Amino acid sequence: MPSLRARALSAALKAAGRRRRFASAEAVRARVARSARRPASHLPPRSLGRVAEVSRTFVGAWPVYDFSPLGGEPAAQVLYVHGGGYVSELERPHWALVRTLVTRARAQVVVPAYILAPRGSADRTVPVAADLLSGMIASAGAGGTVLVGDCAGAGLALAAAQRLRERTGAQPSRIVLISPWLDVSMSHPDQPAIEAADPVLARPGLLEAGRLYAGNLAADDPRVSPLHGSFAGLAPLTVFTGSRDVLSTDSRELLRRAGEAGTEVEFHEEPGMPHGYPLLPVPEGRAARDRIVELVRTAAGP
Repeated sequence: MPSLRARALSAALKAAGRRRRFASAEAVRARVARSARRPASHLPPRSLGRVAEVSRTFVGAWPVYDFSPLGGEPAAQVLYVHGGGYVSELERPHWALVRTLVTRARAQVVVPAYILAPRGSADRTVPVAADLLSGMIASAGAGGTVLVGDCAGAGLALAAAQRLRERTGAQPSRIVLISPWLDVSMSHPDQPAIEAADPVLARPGLLEAGRLYAGNLAADDPRVSPLHGSFAGLAPLTVFTGSRDVLSTDSRELLRRAGEAGTEVEFHEEPGMPHGYPLLPVPEGRAARDRIVELVRTAAGP
């Protein structure tokens, strides 16, 4: 059973109308139009400068932020790809996870502010993410690189790992996927029942966001929906999902397909938890973050 705090937070999310952002195609198009007129900031909070050395470079047109722990060399490096349905910039919970990885895992954390849909469509975005991942692995060795993504960022992260495997066979030491969105078609038959209890996401808006991200590609192209790509030869996967997340069907399908391909999967499905629960200030979220920190530390080696 979910903790009391988790139940209260889910109720608060529902009462606050969090689902309205993805309630309809029109809501998503309106959000994209507002962002085009007045882009949201992707600048990190100033408080991160008190716990990390912060720098910014560019990979192509992407601003890429680099956070290194103060007072010593980083133990490992993390490429973190943020969520937001491909149409939203980094938000406070994303930056809180970055802070956790820097301070508790003592990791160098690289965060791309990738171009959002529809300008940032999958055919353009996945190759750049693969280039960034490739460069990090080459600079530190696969044993010290962990790829982390949440929601849409998890889909982009997995697609980038698949692309890199096809190019060179290189992989990070581990891929961590938080509430991953892996199939933009939103066509799994179990989703309608789960959606009724989901306090955060709704299928109509997700379908539109996925359409914008797909651009000229088909929804089942692995660059758009990596659930339809091959899982053979990928790094070990760790997946977190909640039973009240309409996207949990993607995680369950990943578990099945990766198992058939012989790829290792550490799978966590938390009963009663909503989308993105590892980023939330609830006991279940803290336990998930503890495990992610442990995995990053393990990647650093003895």
